[in-house]
Amino acid sequence: MPKEAGWFCPVGTKKGFMNNILALIDCNNFFASCEKLFRADLEGRPVVVLSSNDGCVVARSNEAKALGIPMGAPAWQYRDLFKSQGIVQFSANFELYGDISERITNLLTTITPHIEIYSVDESFLDLSELDIEDYNAWGRQVRDLVLRYIGVPVSIGIAPSKTLCKLAADHPKKLPGLAGALSLLDSDVRKTYLKKTEIKDIWGVGWKLRPRLQAEGIYTALDLAQLSPKRAQQLMGIHGRQMVAELNGLNCHDLQKTHKPQAMIMRGRQFGEDTSQLHVVEAAVASLTASAAHHLRRERQLARQSVVLLSTNRNKPGYRRVTEAIKLMTPTADTGTICSQLVKRLQATFNRNLSYHRADVLLYDFVPETSMQTALFGNVNLLESDKSQSRMQTMDAVNIRFGRKSLHFAAEGLSAAWRPKKLLRSPRYTSAWTELPEVKTV
Repeated sequence: MPKEAGWFCPVGTKKGFMNNILALIDCNNFFASCEKLFRADLEGRPVVVLSSNDGCVVARSNEAKALGIPMGAPAWQYRDLFKSQGIVQFSANFELYGDISERITNLLTTITPHIEIYSVDESFLDLSELDIEDYNAWGRQVRDLVLRYIGVPVSIGIAPSKTLCKLAADHPKKLPGLAGALSLLDSDVRKTYLKKTEIKDIWGVGWKLRPRLQAEGIYTALDLAQLSPKRAQQLMGIHGRQMVAELNGLNCHDLQKTHKPQAMIMRGRQFGEDTSQLHVVEAAVASLTASAAHHLRRERQLARQSVVLLSTNRNKPGYRRVTEAIKLMTPTADTGTICSQLVKRLQATFNRNLSYHRADVLLYDFVPETSMQTALFGNVNLLESDKSQSRMQTMDAVNIRFGRKSLHFAAEGLSAAWRPKKLLRSPRYTSAWTELPEVKTV
């Protein structure tokens, strides 16, 4: 379509209008579905997964949704309902969910290598080079494949743009007759489902944009698709122009086939119990730093700055937030180097009169590990940096071979009192030998 028509999209148009064919594989109620994988007795029963310290609902099975339990619901407020309705509760088991997610991704790469892992439970596939006659039938076959080999139900949306894929994947969750898949490649079918989709359910329309659009008389995805590109940009900026173009079948967001390095890495946890003890906070900071630094090494990056944030309980009087920052003279991904400097800063300013509720560690200002520059005044010790990288590579190799945390820094073991309570966690069936199911024969 020519630029003069108003549909010019500044990104992702190399293949032209309607030449892209994408699919979104979206796992249904992913965390709850993972919990049901190894528990046949939970079939048809309401299940909820709770956040850190079993505080809020972060995932619900269809049965739990039908009982009116909202996402983010505080568990204590619904305790009576959980009991009266026989709702099964689980503490979040992220190690299990991550492993199941990886298995699904590995299965999808056997279909096509052109894949973008969008989140732990969603992946985009590029189908442009696949010979597919009936896309709805193809989607149902993929759904059956994932269900057969992994056991997790998925919904599949097929369309020429990511926004339409997200929209298409939502409808099979509500309409069993679609058998888990919906293609919006046909313009008439697309128009029908755009009309059925409320504005709040469109990818990219948040709670801030919804009132603004409704004030313009836009209540459905079809209304938004028919909005002029110029007006869309006036209301929502370039993001709005792209959204309208995507709803009309023009792909504005290319598939990210290669991983884009993060600009910052943060790890944080709410403590299992509030504490005023320095050694407990030190253990928390050490563990969070270890996790962040490990991710930094996987990104093949080095950090030049780091921040630790401690906060008291915001729901109690006298809320306080303490921030301590460090600048690393030599960019590094060494857990010990970063942790020791953060802890040293905390020790100098630690207030024992405060009861800390949460800790966060942030790494940022990155440089690639292969292109670290020397400093004008000799502050960068290249020899020590090389030793540090070798030390961390050895540590990571040991943990890959013998299991996570087989080798760790002593500061991480100073206390376990800070760790979030997970009283209802299920076994890590697929990633911990000691938690494999046991079968007894008589």
